[in-house]
Amino acid sequence: MDFLAPTTWADALAAKAEHPDALPVAGGTDVMVEINFDHARPPALLDLTRLPVLREWARDGGRIRLGAGVTYARVIDELGATLPGLAMASRTVGSPQIRNRGTVGGNLGSASPAGDSHPALLAADTTVEVASVRGVRLLPIGEFFTGVKRSALAPDELIAAVLITPPSGPQQYCKIGTRNAMVIAVSAFGFALHPDRRGVGTGIGSAAPTPRRAPAAEEFLAGELEAAGLWDSRGALPDGLAREFGHRVRDAASPIDDVRGTAAYRLASLSVMARRAATWAWDAHRSAACGPSDEDPPVRMHP
Repeated sequence: MDFLAPTTWADALAAKAEHPDALPVAGGTDVMVEINFDHARPPALLDLTRLPVLREWARDGGRIRLGAGVTYARVIDELGATLPGLAMASRTVGSPQIRNRGTVGGNLGSASPAGDSHPALLAADTTVEVASVRGVRLLPIGEFFTGVKRSALAPDELIAAVLITPPSGPQQYCKIGTRNAMVIAVSAFGFALHPDRRGVGTGIGSAAPTPRRAPAAEEFLAGELEAAGLWDSRGALPDGLAREFGHRVRDAASPIDDVRGTAAYRLASLSVMARRAATWAWDAHRSAACGPSDEDPPVRMHP
């Protein structure tokens, strides 16, 4: 196995072009597990840890440009108030050691249906910036995932960053697992309110061949909030509306039975998580009218 260790972004792109079958590695929290268990034996590893540009994040107009090498721990510490949905998802990833090594870009690159960051990124309408020696492409995250552990990346492309416009309203993240730490999601759900455009964002994890949104559920809830005048009044979210939203999120999923859980359990849990996430976020939106809070939203873990 060859080991490629570029020290500049240009060299990394050139190496990927010359060795399109080289497997990128940053934190190694997914890649090295696959190699250690002999589930993957790539002809070459492309080490991206020597590229400071990937570890940077910055404000770009109204967006956050988050380098692919930014770790979960830094998202929690540095962006918890700006991107609370992603920070909540990051808190559920593995152990402190994993969060110190694992990266958002690496999680995207694995394209796992159970990737912890994916529901939050979907709910926030993220754009994925990918690059090669041929240039830069911007992919809406809904188009990035193409199958089980498959993505729209061309063989010579690398993930450079994700571009996130912070939702203008509260966000939530829920995850079902067999325990509260170091667990792969049985199902997961991300939610974001976008009051500036009177919209709703969703993200479903571990309940379909790819992470996905629930567009019909989004349109339903946003439309009902508009029809009832709740965007303006910030009145309480009717329980029946929240339940119907949960049912429509459930209907957007297509899970399977596996060793972590049954399809039926995943569908039931998604409905409950979506109802609760929408209620919690709407309650926070109503409370925000009374003044801002610097307190991070709680992480919602379910046994």
